[in-house]
Amino acid sequence: MRKTPTIYDVAERAGVSKSLVSLVLRDSPQVSAEKREAVLAAVADLDYTPSRLAAGLAGTRTRSIGVVIDDFENLWFATALAGLRESFAGGGYSLSVADIALNAHLSLNPLEVFRSLRVDGLVLAGEVPRAAVERFTAPTVILGTRAISAGAAPVIASDETAGGCLAVRHLADLGHRNIACVSASGASAAAREAGYLTEMRERKLAPQVLRAEQTSEAAAHTAISQVFTAEGSAAPRPTAVFAVNDPMAVGVIGAAQDRGLRVPQDLSVVGYDNSPLAAYELIALTSVNGDMRELGRAAGRTLAELIEGSAGAESSSRAPELVEPRMVVRSSTAPLMR
Repeated sequence: MRKTPTIYDVAERAGVSKSLVSLVLRDSPQVSAEKREAVLAAVADLDYTPSRLAAGLAGTRTRSIGVVIDDFENLWFATALAGLRESFAGGGYSLSVADIALNAHLSLNPLEVFRSLRVDGLVLAGEVPRAAVERFTAPTVILGTRAISAGAAPVIASDETAGGCLAVRHLADLGHRNIACVSASGASAAAREAGYLTEMRERKLAPQVLRAEQTSEAAAHTAISQVFTAEGSAAPRPTAVFAVNDPMAVGVIGAAQDRGLRVPQDLSVVGYDNSPLAAYELIALTSVNGDMRELGRAAGRTLAELIEGSAGAESSSRAPELVEPRMVVRSSTAPLMR
């Protein structure tokens, strides 16, 4: 079995010291062109891969960023990751993504894993235990509306309360008056629900909030099914539904079709996040767009400034950076048929 080459092997092959190899790998300008060429040739000959963890243990940067999300099943983060990738592309940083629930059966918190790997920075895009956040010392940026703060970490988010208002406004302008909201736990869902309630009351419409056990398609399907099957209910069946994320909106559509209801002829449905799921032709979901790609770019730029120690990058006095959402109208909503 072939031995994995080490930095000492590279130094021996190039005829230089280990510390000089480290300087070359960090692209230091203190190395002569001749020595740099010799080290890079040795790296190529030996097929040597630098250890980012070893760099962290040595006190140098690992050029790695940790990203914590809530759930891989909810595709909202895919667009945000694209924005993050754009921001870090020129700096040679790698991105590692961890799902809060992925290794829960092993009692592994992703923040603890990233802390042990000595990542240079963290994008917090999921709900995590406060104790884990308090132990994490690397620069951190919070992406989206979260229930927990990370000290003075900057917050980059969509104005999700405004987004909830926007969803109701769109449906009400189509003539709908019986508009239900399928919500769930979590700070983001709560903000979107708050926007729904504000706009409903502003228009003197009776709110109807159905809370699912999770922010998933299946949970939303269960929550809305209770309304579609309720016999003799005093509340009229909604003609429109606002779900606080796109997978939940798909669950609403599925429950409606199970009951013989057509979307949008019998029921208009609005989701949130404008995730890749919403654009699928078979779903064509009207969705509130919080511009996650731009949020990802902004989070990446801000985190890079904190890591590099750029002037004015201190986060202690930063107010949350809120991006105004907008509606993306597709064929899951239509004017009320009287």
